Amino acid sequence: MDGRTQESAVAPDSSPPPPASPEERDGRRLRSAESRARIVQAMLALIQEGDVSPSAEQVADRAGVGLRTVFRHFKDMDSLYSEMSEVIEREVRAISEQPFKSAEPRGRVLELVARRGEAFEKIAPFKRASEALRHRSQFLDADSNRLVVALRAILEHIAPPEVVADRERLETLDLLLSWESWARLRREQGLSPVQARKVLESAVGRVLD
Repeated sequence: MDGRTQESAVAPDSSPPPPASPEERDGRRLRSAESRARIVQAMLALIQEGDVSPSAEQVADRAGVGLRTVFRHFKDMDSLYSEMSEVIEREVRAISEQPFKSAEPRGRVLELVARRGEAFEKIAPFKRASEALRHRSQFLDADSNRLVVALRAILEHIAPPEVVADRERLETLDLLLSWESWARLRREQGLSPVQARKVLESAVGRVLD
């Protein structure tokens, strides 16, 4: 046996590996989707527990995945905030899209107090985290502004026409029905959700009269 024959006999197989089967590709996609969902839920859980700025390491630990897995699914924390925001937005939308009981504009605005209170209670942990982080996150800053615009649009759509035409009354209602008003009553003034709702219903009723 000459040198060339010996070399060819021991050379490693450099041929490419066989392509993955459809079943293998489907399994990888399923595992990837499951990991992504766990990461989002871990972020939600940490924030709901009061951690306004969980690190990628904390998220990975809670989700039971490696740190590399977190950054493989999310190139930066803003993309993770975006996924989390979509989950919360669906919860809020489910409340806001319920049909109004009142057929009159005034009654609908008063109903809006209770609806927003319920929605704000659900998103309160995320909103607190958003406020703490928005100075360094373009997404969170834009998302907060988008929520303000969306809430005002709903108010303008259902409020009595004469109120919408009165800038001072409309601005007052927009303030009373804002997240900031609800958060002030709940945290700084220490009211329960029921107490906060009653205070806002009374104030909104006076603006509408």
